[in-house]
Amino acid sequence: MTTATAPVRPFLKWAGNKYRIIERIKARLPAGQRLVEPFTGSGAVFLNTDYPRYLLADSNKDLIDLYNTLKREGAAFIADCRKLFRPANNTAEAYYRLRAEFNACSDTRRRAVLFVYLNRHGYNGLCRYNAKGGFNVPFGRYKKPYFPEQEMLAFHHKARRATFRHATFEQTLRQIRSGDVVYCDPPYVPLSLSSSFTAYHADGFDLEQQQRLADIAAAAAGGGISVLISNHDTPFTRSAYAAADIEQLSVQRSISCHGHKRCRVNELLAFYPAAG
Repeated sequence: MTTATAPVRPFLKWAGNKYRIIERIKARLPAGQRLVEPFTGSGAVFLNTDYPRYLLADSNKDLIDLYNTLKREGAAFIADCRKLFRPANNTAEAYYRLRAEFNACSDTRRRAVLFVYLNRHGYNGLCRYNAKGGFNVPFGRYKKPYFPEQEMLAFHHKARRATFRHATFEQTLRQIRSGDVVYCDPPYVPLSLSSSFTAYHADGFDLEQQQRLADIAAAAAGGGISVLISNHDTPFTRSAYAAADIEQLSVQRSISCHGHKRCRVNELLAFYPAAG
Protein backbone atom coordinates (compact mmCIF):
# COMPACT_ATOMS: atom_id res chain seq x y z
CA MET A 1 0.00 0.00 0.00
CA THR A 2 1.39 3.40 -0.98
CA THR A 3 1.06 6.56 1.07
CA ALA A 4 -0.08 9.70 -0.72
CA THR A 5 2.48 12.48 -0.62
CA ALA A 6 2.12 16.16 -1.42
CA PRO A 7 3.26 17.17 -4.89
CA VAL A 8 6.77 18.58 -5.17
CA ARG A 9 6.70 22.31 -5.89
CA PRO A 10 8.94 23.76 -8.60
CA PHE A 11 11.40 26.39 -7.39
CA LEU A 12 10.35 28.84 -10.11
CA LYS A 13 7.10 30.74 -10.28
CA TRP A 14 5.74 30.07 -13.76
CA ALA A 15 2.71 30.95 -15.88
CA GLY A 16 0.75 27.78 -16.63
CA ASN A 17 2.50 25.77 -13.92
CA LYS A 18 1.01 22.26 -13.83
CA TYR A 19 1.42 21.81 -10.07
CA ARG A 20 -2.32 22.04 -9.36
CA ILE A 21 -3.32 19.34 -11.87
CA ILE A 22 -0.28 17.13 -11.58
CA GLU A 23 -2.25 14.12 -10.37
CA ARG A 24 -4.53 14.26 -13.43
CA ILE A 25 -1.49 14.39 -15.69
CA LYS A 26 0.28 11.54 -13.90
CA ALA A 27 -2.83 9.38 -14.23
CA ARG A 28 -2.62 9.63 -18.03
CA LEU A 29 1.12 9.08 -18.42
CA PRO A 30 2.07 5.44 -19.07
CA ALA A 31 5.23 3.75 -17.84
CA GLY A 32 8.37 4.08 -19.93
CA GLN A 33 12.14 4.27 -19.85
CA ARG A 34 12.35 8.03 -20.46
CA LEU A 35 10.00 10.98 -20.21
CA VAL A 36 10.55 13.58 -22.93
CA GLU A 37 9.27 17.13 -22.41
CA PRO A 38 9.71 19.59 -25.30
CA PHE A 39 8.19 22.43 -23.20
CA THR A 40 9.71 21.89 -19.76
CA GLY A 41 8.69 25.21 -18.16
CA SER A 42 8.93 25.04 -14.37
CA GLY A 43 9.54 21.28 -14.42
CA ALA A 44 6.46 20.37 -12.35
CA VAL A 45 5.82 17.16 -14.30
CA PHE A 46 9.49 16.15 -14.18
CA LEU A 47 9.59 16.70 -10.41
CA ASN A 48 6.45 14.67 -9.74
CA THR A 49 7.01 11.62 -11.91
CA ASP A 50 9.42 8.71 -11.51
CA TYR A 51 10.92 7.73 -14.85
CA PRO A 52 14.44 6.24 -15.03
CA ARG A 53 15.58 9.06 -17.33
CA TYR A 54 14.38 12.42 -18.64
CA LEU A 55 15.01 14.54 -21.72
CA LEU A 56 13.87 18.05 -20.78
CA ALA A 57 13.96 20.74 -23.43
CA ASP A 58 12.72 24.28 -23.84
CA SER A 59 13.17 27.06 -26.38
CA ASN A 60 13.99 29.47 -23.52
CA LYS A 61 17.79 29.37 -23.32
CA ASP A 62 17.91 31.22 -19.98
CA LEU A 63 15.73 28.55 -18.43
CA ILE A 64 17.82 25.65 -19.71
CA ASP A 65 21.08 27.36 -18.75
CA LEU A 66 19.69 27.81 -15.23
CA TYR A 67 18.73 24.14 -14.97
CA ASN A 68 22.10 22.95 -16.23
CA THR A 69 23.92 25.23 -13.79
CA LEU A 70 21.82 24.02 -10.87
CA LYS A 71 22.30 20.39 -11.92
CA ARG A 72 26.06 20.84 -12.14
CA GLU A 73 26.76 22.96 -9.05
CA GLY A 74 23.98 22.33 -6.56
CA ALA A 75 24.59 23.94 -3.15
CA ALA A 76 27.30 26.36 -4.33
CA PHE A 77 25.00 27.84 -6.96
CA ILE A 78 22.07 27.99 -4.54
CA ALA A 79 24.21 29.90 -2.03
CA ASP A 80 25.08 32.51 -4.66
CA CYS A 81 21.40 32.90 -5.58
CA ARG A 82 20.52 33.44 -1.92
CA LYS A 83 22.87 36.44 -1.72
CA LEU A 84 20.48 38.50 -3.87
CA PHE A 85 17.50 37.76 -1.61
CA ARG A 86 18.02 40.52 0.94
CA PRO A 87 15.90 43.53 1.87
CA ALA A 88 18.17 45.99 0.06
CA ASN A 89 17.41 44.24 -3.24
CA ASN A 90 13.64 44.22 -2.69
CA THR A 91 13.14 47.73 -4.04
CA ALA A 92 12.16 48.99 -7.48
CA GLU A 93 15.51 50.72 -7.87
CA ALA A 94 17.49 47.55 -7.10
CA TYR A 95 15.21 45.39 -9.22
CA TYR A 96 15.57 47.52 -12.34
CA ARG A 97 19.33 47.77 -11.81
CA LEU A 98 19.65 43.97 -11.59
CA ARG A 99 17.25 43.53 -14.53
CA ALA A 100 19.47 45.83 -16.61
CA GLU A 101 22.52 43.83 -15.53
CA PHE A 102 20.79 40.62 -16.63
CA ASN A 103 19.97 42.05 -20.04
CA ALA A 104 23.54 43.27 -20.57
CA CYS A 105 25.21 40.15 -19.17
CA SER A 106 26.74 37.43 -21.36
CA ASP A 107 28.05 35.22 -18.54
CA THR A 108 25.83 32.13 -18.36
CA ARG A 109 26.30 31.52 -14.63
CA ARG A 110 25.65 35.12 -13.58
CA ARG A 111 22.57 35.23 -15.80
CA ALA A 112 21.31 32.07 -14.07
CA VAL A 113 21.74 33.66 -10.63
CA LEU A 114 19.94 36.80 -11.78
CA PHE A 115 17.18 34.75 -13.42
CA VAL A 116 16.24 33.22 -10.05
CA TYR A 117 16.17 36.69 -8.47
CA LEU A 118 14.05 38.19 -11.26
CA ASN A 119 11.65 35.26 -11.16
CA ARG A 120 10.90 35.75 -7.47
CA HIS A 121 10.95 39.56 -7.39
CA GLY A 122 9.25 40.28 -10.73
CA TYR A 123 5.53 40.74 -11.23
CA ASN A 124 3.54 37.48 -10.90
CA GLY A 125 6.61 35.37 -11.64
CA LEU A 126 6.24 36.16 -15.33
CA CYS A 127 9.00 35.38 -17.81
CA ARG A 128 8.62 37.82 -20.68
CA TYR A 129 10.98 39.34 -23.22
CA ASN A 130 10.66 42.24 -25.63
CA ALA A 131 11.22 42.04 -29.40
CA LYS A 132 14.97 42.54 -28.90
CA GLY A 133 15.17 39.69 -26.41
CA GLY A 134 15.37 41.87 -23.30
CA PHE A 135 13.68 40.65 -20.13
CA ASN A 136 10.99 43.27 -19.43
CA VAL A 137 8.85 42.05 -16.51
CA PRO A 138 8.18 44.91 -14.04
CA PHE A 139 8.97 44.89 -10.32
CA GLY A 140 6.54 42.75 -8.31
CA ARG A 141 6.39 44.71 -5.03
CA TYR A 142 6.29 41.68 -2.72
CA LYS A 143 6.77 42.20 1.01
CA LYS A 144 9.36 39.43 1.37
CA PRO A 145 10.11 37.32 -1.71
CA TYR A 146 10.52 33.65 -0.84
CA PHE A 147 13.90 32.04 -1.45
CA PRO A 148 13.21 28.45 -2.63
CA GLU A 149 16.31 26.78 -1.19
CA GLN A 150 14.77 23.38 -0.44
CA GLU A 151 12.94 23.31 -3.77
CA MET A 152 16.20 24.05 -5.60
CA LEU A 153 17.99 21.28 -3.71
CA ALA A 154 15.23 18.82 -4.61
CA PHE A 155 15.51 19.84 -8.25
CA HIS A 156 19.31 19.45 -8.14
CA HIS A 157 19.06 15.89 -6.79
CA LYS A 158 16.37 14.83 -9.27
CA ALA A 159 18.30 16.42 -12.15
CA ARG A 160 20.89 13.65 -11.99
CA ARG A 161 18.47 11.60 -14.07
CA ALA A 162 17.84 14.37 -16.58
CA THR A 163 19.38 15.85 -19.70
CA PHE A 164 18.46 19.51 -20.24
CA ARG A 165 18.55 20.84 -23.78
CA HIS A 166 17.89 24.21 -25.41
CA ALA A 167 15.84 23.21 -28.46
CA THR A 168 12.61 23.75 -30.34
CA PHE A 169 9.82 21.23 -29.89
CA GLU A 170 10.46 19.87 -33.37
CA GLN A 171 14.16 19.36 -32.67
CA THR A 172 13.31 17.60 -29.43
CA LEU A 173 10.66 15.33 -30.91
CA ARG A 174 13.08 14.21 -33.59
CA GLN A 175 15.08 12.62 -30.74
CA ILE A 176 12.34 10.35 -29.40
CA ARG A 177 12.83 6.61 -29.58
CA SER A 178 11.27 3.33 -28.48
CA GLY A 179 10.64 3.27 -24.72
CA ASP A 180 9.98 7.00 -24.50
CA VAL A 181 6.84 8.70 -23.22
CA VAL A 182 6.21 12.31 -24.31
CA TYR A 183 4.45 15.07 -22.38
CA CYS A 184 3.84 18.38 -24.16
CA ASP A 185 2.76 21.58 -22.45
CA PRO A 186 2.93 24.15 -25.26
CA PRO A 187 1.99 27.81 -24.91
CA TYR A 188 -1.79 27.56 -24.81
CA VAL A 189 -4.14 28.39 -27.65
CA PRO A 190 -5.89 31.63 -26.54
CA LEU A 191 -9.45 31.30 -25.27
CA SER A 192 -10.27 34.39 -27.34
CA LEU A 193 -8.41 36.51 -29.86
CA SER A 194 -7.98 39.26 -27.28
CA SER A 195 -6.43 37.00 -24.64
CA SER A 196 -3.45 35.69 -26.60
CA PHE A 197 -0.39 35.11 -24.45
CA THR A 198 1.73 32.82 -26.56
CA ALA A 199 5.21 34.26 -26.13
CA TYR A 200 6.89 33.62 -22.77
CA HIS A 201 10.18 33.87 -24.66
CA ALA A 202 11.17 35.95 -27.69
CA ASP A 203 9.53 33.62 -30.22
CA GLY A 204 5.78 33.25 -30.58
CA PHE A 205 3.87 29.99 -30.94
CA ASP A 206 1.12 30.31 -33.53
CA LEU A 207 -1.77 28.08 -34.60
CA GLU A 208 0.29 26.56 -37.40
CA GLN A 209 2.81 25.35 -34.83
CA GLN A 210 -0.02 24.07 -32.62
CA GLN A 211 -1.28 21.98 -35.53
CA ARG A 212 2.23 20.81 -36.34
CA LEU A 213 2.64 19.58 -32.75
CA ALA A 214 -0.65 17.66 -32.98
CA ASP A 215 0.42 16.06 -36.26
CA ILE A 216 3.79 15.00 -34.82
CA ALA A 217 2.04 13.54 -31.75
CA ALA A 218 -0.27 11.45 -33.91
CA ALA A 219 2.67 10.22 -35.99
CA ALA A 220 4.69 9.35 -32.88
CA ALA A 221 1.80 7.32 -31.47
CA GLY A 222 1.56 5.48 -34.78
CA GLY A 223 5.24 4.65 -34.35
CA GLY A 224 4.73 3.19 -30.88
CA ILE A 225 5.38 6.19 -28.60
CA SER A 226 2.63 7.58 -26.34
CA VAL A 227 2.13 11.35 -26.26
CA LEU A 228 0.11 13.49 -23.85
CA ILE A 229 -0.63 17.17 -24.59
CA SER A 230 -2.14 19.87 -22.34
CA ASN A 231 -3.98 22.88 -23.76
CA HIS A 232 -7.08 25.02 -23.49
CA ASP A 233 -10.32 23.32 -24.52
CA THR A 234 -11.34 25.27 -27.63
CA PRO A 235 -12.89 24.43 -31.00
CA PHE A 236 -9.40 24.65 -32.52
CA THR A 237 -7.80 22.22 -30.08
CA ARG A 238 -10.74 19.82 -30.34
CA SER A 239 -10.19 19.76 -34.10
CA ALA A 240 -6.38 19.60 -33.92
CA TYR A 241 -6.48 16.73 -31.42
CA ALA A 242 -9.29 14.80 -33.14
CA ALA A 243 -7.16 11.64 -33.24
CA ALA A 244 -6.55 11.71 -29.48
CA ASP A 245 -8.44 10.53 -26.43
CA ILE A 246 -9.52 13.84 -24.85
CA GLU A 247 -10.17 14.44 -21.16
CA GLN A 248 -11.63 17.78 -20.08
CA LEU A 249 -10.42 19.58 -16.96
CA SER A 250 -11.84 22.59 -15.14
CA VAL A 251 -8.95 24.68 -13.81
CA GLN A 252 -9.00 27.80 -11.63
CA ARG A 253 -7.08 30.64 -13.21
CA SER A 254 -6.46 34.31 -12.56
CA ILE A 255 -8.30 36.39 -15.18
CA SER A 256 -6.71 39.79 -14.57
CA CYS A 257 -3.81 41.57 -12.94
CA HIS A 258 -5.76 41.29 -9.67
CA GLY A 259 -5.00 37.92 -8.13
CA HIS A 260 -8.35 37.70 -6.35
CA LYS A 261 -10.27 37.85 -9.62
CA ARG A 262 -10.28 34.21 -10.63
CA CYS A 263 -12.53 31.97 -12.65
CA ARG A 264 -12.57 28.39 -13.85
CA VAL A 265 -11.56 27.69 -17.43
CA ASN A 266 -11.75 24.48 -19.40
CA GLU A 267 -8.54 22.75 -20.34
CA LEU A 268 -7.94 19.37 -21.89
CA LEU A 269 -5.51 16.51 -21.87
CA ALA A 270 -5.13 14.94 -25.31
CA PHE A 271 -3.68 11.45 -25.10
CA TYR A 272 -2.27 9.66 -28.12
CA PRO A 273 -1.69 6.02 -27.05
CA ALA A 274 1.17 4.10 -28.60
CA ALA A 275 -0.01 1.86 -31.43
CA GLY A 276 0.57 -1.85 -31.09
